Amino acid sequence: MSTKNVTVMIYSEYIDPALLDDFRNKTGYNVELELYEAQEEMIAKLITADSGKYDVIIASDVVIQQMVHLGLISSIDTNKIPNHVNVAPQFLGQAYDPTNTYSLPYLWGTTGILYRGGKFHPDSVSYSLLFDAKNTKGNFSLLNESRSMLSMALQAVGYNANSIKQEELNKAVDYILQAKKDKHFAGFDGSAIGKDKVIADSNWAAIVFSGEAMDAIDTDSTLHYAIPTEGSFMWVDAMTLSSRAKNTEGAYAFMNYILDAKIGAQLAKAINYATPNKASLEIMDDDFKNNRVINPNKQEINRMVFLTDLGEAEKYFDEAWMIVKTK
Repeated sequence: MSTKNVTVMIYSEYIDPALLDDFRNKTGYNVELELYEAQEEMIAKLITADSGKYDVIIASDVVIQQMVHLGLISSIDTNKIPNHVNVAPQFLGQAYDPTNTYSLPYLWGTTGILYRGGKFHPDSVSYSLLFDAKNTKGNFSLLNESRSMLSMALQAVGYNANSIKQEELNKAVDYILQAKKDKHFAGFDGSAIGKDKVIADSNWAAIVFSGEAMDAIDTDSTLHYAIPTEGSFMWVDAMTLSSRAKNTEGAYAFMNYILDAKIGAQLAKAINYATPNKASLEIMDDDFKNNRVINPNKQEINRMVFLTDLGEAEKYFDEAWMIVKTK
C-alpha cells in the first residue's frame, strides 16, 4: 500500500485541500503532506530524513541549485508530465534551473510588507516604515528566512539583493540589528504566522509573502500590502523530484495534475498566488489577473529581482544570519 502514497514536502497553507481528494479520485494516489515554514528548515529535514521519505519537494527557486549540489533532487523526465507544455515562457531557462532539468513551477509571488491602516499609500512604503524607530506605528515582525531577510536588508541600505560583498552584507546585518533594538520589534516569524499576528492586531506590520498578504486583506480590508520603494524580490516555488523518491510515478502524476489548466487556476485562486501556468491564465477572471497584491504591476516588477544562487558565498550569509539571530 505504501507505493500508493505520494509524499509532498510543502510550505504550510499552500495547497487547496479539495485538490488532494480530487487527485486521489483521479489517480488512486493518496497525498501525504510534510509541512515546513522556512527554506532552512526544509533543507535540514531533507539532509536528515530517512531514505525515501519524500517524493515531491516544493522548493523556492533560490535553494534549487543548492539542492542539486547536495544531491537532494533528481532530474525530471518531462515525457512523463505532458502538461509541462503549460508552463509560461518567462519561467523557463531561469538562473535557478537554466536547462529546465530539475524543476517545474508551482506558484509564484513576491515578498513585501503587510501593514494595518491606510496612512501610507502602497507606492510610497519604504523599509524605514519598519526599520526606523521614528516611523514605526506598532509591533512588527521580520521574516524568519535568512536569505530573504538579508536580501531585503541589502536593498534597504541601497545595495543589490544578490550582493556577496562582505562589507555590504555587514551593513545589512547592522541594519537588522538596529531594528531589533526597537521596542516594537516582535521577533522573526514565518510568513503565515506573521500574517496571523497582523490580522489579530497583536502586530501592526510584518514581512510576508504576497499570498498570505491577500489572505489577510480578504479577512480585513483595512490591511495593505506594499513592495517597498527600495525594492524586493519575486520568487518561484517549484516542484522537484526527491533523489530518494520511493514513488517516482506518483510524483510525476502529482506534477502533471498541478500543471493541468483548470487545476492550476483553482490552486492559484485558492492560495492567492500568481500562476506560472499560461493555460490557467487563459481561463482566469480579470479580477484575479488585475489584483495588484497577487499580480504586481510593471512599476512594482521593475523594483524587484529574482534571487540568484550564492555559490561559495552561502557561508557568508550563514555567518551573517547567525549574528542577526544571536546578537
